[in-house]
Amino acid sequence: MKTAILAGGLGSRLAEETVVRPKPMVEIGERPILWHIMRHYLHYGHDEFVIACGYKGEVIKRWMLDYSTLSADVTVRPRTGDVTLHRSDVCEDWAVDVVDTGQSTNTGGRIKRLAPWVGTDTFMLTWGDGVSDVDLDALLAFHRSHGKIATLTAVRPPARYGHIVTDGDQIVEFSEKPQIGEGWINGAFFVLEPAVFDYIEGDDTQFEKEPLEQLAKDGQLMAYHHHGFWQCMDTVREKHILEELWRSGSAPWKIWE
Repeated sequence: MKTAILAGGLGSRLAEETVVRPKPMVEIGERPILWHIMRHYLHYGHDEFVIACGYKGEVIKRWMLDYSTLSADVTVRPRTGDVTLHRSDVCEDWAVDVVDTGQSTNTGGRIKRLAPWVGTDTFMLTWGDGVSDVDLDALLAFHRSHGKIATLTAVRPPARYGHIVTDGDQIVEFSEKPQIGEGWINGAFFVLEPAVFDYIEGDDTQFEKEPLEQLAKDGQLMAYHHHGFWQCMDTVREKHILEELWRSGSAPWKIWE
């Protein structure tokens, strides 16, 4: 089963970082957030990836090419261009297709451009800027149980500020930036059938608009409710939250050894 990851947006709200690299290559703990996402999928046995690139896609391609080479002993024959890798510290045994899906293509268009790469079977899809401890085995089992075209992972977003409950002027409960107790949002981590491509018109289509709206109207969109950790990285503040969790050794999304 292929896992598609959208990695082509501008990341304008992270301009301090994305002026030189695409958002999925912004680092958490000295590794791109893209690597963290892929490690999560690999933990559940999903080792075939299709990365949809756009803005500064060459940075992703270069990192993928260099990742194994720079972690290994190498023999180089400049005259012939032959490179032999010897001992390597890389432990990730995955196959990655890095696909240029256009500089200004919208999310739906990027997904549709991946149709030849993901094939005619069920596939997974997520954004290249969010991490979670979602159980991908349970997510896939849920998707297969209902027989619909699309499943999205519904999450409760983290609150931006500390939450308080008061009795008059006295604070009786305080929680530092908890998950919001009410309301669910699209947390990505989709499971999709190839029929989803029929809902996407072209490059200008935003997947979160007409395709998902029409899938819902047709009764073909289901929600897998995830009650655990989820965090996107849209801003510098959110990057710092993820960095601190990783630095402290308590990153909830790090479920691999």
